[in-house]
Amino acid sequence: MPLIRDTPIGELSPYLVQHRTNPVDWYLWDDEAFAEAAALDRPIFLSIGYSACHWCHVMAHESFEDPAIADLLNAGFVSIKVDREERPDVDAVYMEAVQAMTGSGGWPMTVFLTPDRRPFFGGTYFPPEDRPGMSSFTTVLHALTDVWANRRGDVDKQADELASAIESRSVLPAHDADPSALDMDGDTHGLLGLAVEELHRRFDPEWGGFGAAPKFPQPSLIDLALLRVLTLPAGPGREAAEGMAIRTLDAMAAGGMHDHLGGGFARYATDRRWLVPHFEKMLYDQAGLLRSYLHGWQVTGDARYLEVVDGIATYVLRDLTTEHGGIHSAEDADSEGVEGLFYTWTPDQVADVDPVNADAVGAWFGVTTEGNFEGSTILHRPVGAPLVGPIEVEAGRRHLLAARSERIRPGLDDKVLTEWNAMWASALAEAAGATGNETWTSAAIATGDFLWENLRGPDGRWLRSWQAGGGARIAAFAADHAWLVDCFTRLGELTGEALWTERALDVAHVLIDHFVDPVEGGFFTVAADAEQLIVRTKDVFDGATPSANAVAAMALTRLGMLTGDERCRTEARRVMERIGGLLPRHPTAFAHSVQAAYLLGRGGTEVVIVGDRPDLVDEYRRTWRPGAVLAWGESTGSPLWAERPAGAAYVCHGFTCLLPASDATTLATQLLQAERPSAWTPAPNNPLDKEA
Repeated sequence: MPLIRDTPIGELSPYLVQHRTNPVDWYLWDDEAFAEAAALDRPIFLSIGYSACHWCHVMAHESFEDPAIADLLNAGFVSIKVDREERPDVDAVYMEAVQAMTGSGGWPMTVFLTPDRRPFFGGTYFPPEDRPGMSSFTTVLHALTDVWANRRGDVDKQADELASAIESRSVLPAHDADPSALDMDGDTHGLLGLAVEELHRRFDPEWGGFGAAPKFPQPSLIDLALLRVLTLPAGPGREAAEGMAIRTLDAMAAGGMHDHLGGGFARYATDRRWLVPHFEKMLYDQAGLLRSYLHGWQVTGDARYLEVVDGIATYVLRDLTTEHGGIHSAEDADSEGVEGLFYTWTPDQVADVDPVNADAVGAWFGVTTEGNFEGSTILHRPVGAPLVGPIEVEAGRRHLLAARSERIRPGLDDKVLTEWNAMWASALAEAAGATGNETWTSAAIATGDFLWENLRGPDGRWLRSWQAGGGARIAAFAADHAWLVDCFTRLGELTGEALWTERALDVAHVLIDHFVDPVEGGFFTVAADAEQLIVRTKDVFDGATPSANAVAAMALTRLGMLTGDERCRTEARRVMERIGGLLPRHPTAFAHSVQAAYLLGRGGTEVVIVGDRPDLVDEYRRTWRPGAVLAWGESTGSPLWAERPAGAAYVCHGFTCLLPASDATTLATQLLQAERPSAWTPAPNNPLDKEA
């Protein structure tokens, strides 16, 4: 039997390892577990979480370590434990069931299934004892044991209804396909304008962010506002969009969600002010926020945002990076069994570390006797205040960081996920190009190489998760492939090496060959030859990270622009055609898709720099250019490179190019003109042989 406690530790994620010593007979998600449930005629208890999840730890301590509860589970159920980060497909399907039953979801996720994998009851956290409005886990187990034994017909009916609900929530209706959604050019009545108008309605003008507490960073929404800034002339509309982005970036950087000592961000804030976080630090948040602060710096010129970028990169490269180049997934919210203990301070603790600068440090970071979190203080700053303090504050900050490094660190989730690593390397590559930071360049390349060398099986197919001592496992999903395409494409733009573009095309064709829906368009979460769950879903809604389909559409569009590969262009457009009807109605739920639709609708700008012209490369990288791609260095064989004399830059739209730009001033002028490609007159016949 595939019991977790009997499985070699190198084959298990840190989350599953945390449960090895539970008295519960935990099984892996495996056909043998379901066969065992069928043979014993028992329901499945499916528990889904992740290693950095605070409430997962709470339920584990309260329930899964309790021998009496374990006896109930072992006697009446087959219990399966799943790491949602390794199996996002399983998590997505059963999260739909929980949301259909309860109206909300989260982790730990608690779901009860029939042996044929249909859910019939579920929720999230259950306490060890009955509370007002909330049944205890023991009460739930007793009730479900009785229902399974005496009311099996009700179980089957509920399972059928939930299976139908999952399918209806996971499969887009045919009427949502609308190719006309691509007919947007960024004007105030277009799709981008609709999205930013919706942001205005949700915006918190006092504390930034979108929506009420708890507040999540939502980098895609920040990028939407910044993209709007780039598409509008000076005026109230541009000022409003920029104001939303600035207020949000400033408030997040000032709040307690931001680690003012070590860099990086916690997962989200429990309050409006971004002050009190859930303290876990996830790699995907670092990737998304690095990009948002980078774009904020590029658009506004505010050096504070580049300081935040540097802090994020420093944190990830110092605390999460393996010796091999891969990046660990997360750090826990808890240390020594206490949430936030690692990050909080009292005045006495500050004085013990640095008595000379204690008063200045305490005033700068708001450290008080009463504290702001369970008697201690989460470091924070006033919104808009400088992030770098006076000399005495910076000296004290360094001393606090050194002292904190001697504390017991939160638990580390040391698995390396293809999706999140590609996401991070892509963002870091973009930052390295924009700043010329060689350390970031080397680190982005190292992670890209690590993925190529370690996350593919002997057959060349990609895998989801890697751990030292255990290697790679679990077939990769659409999101893994989509981010790999984006990562390798951006590494090609960073380095000018054709190898990365070739790798991007290789992954893109695997994505199209194995994940595409040939009938309706878009990409399924799992490959056609992978394990199929009760519903084959498509990831289209943006959540903590952009959806797999949105990332695929953007990445394939950009790769198609660089290479002329028609399969990439076609499948990117089919994604947008499939979900196009949804974008105008729910633009902020599809923020990354809106950006992809904008790029497809206006058409992108291809910039080719031939020969050794670092000055022209630098000019291109001087600002954020979300509608452009860069080819330079080694020729990839793309039509963009055809018959291009060396020593100049060629600014093209749809493979129609302006006159060669041999100096940075001319290139800057042409890049501004490229923002209005509709003004160009397409060359007749073969545009590759002509220049507009």
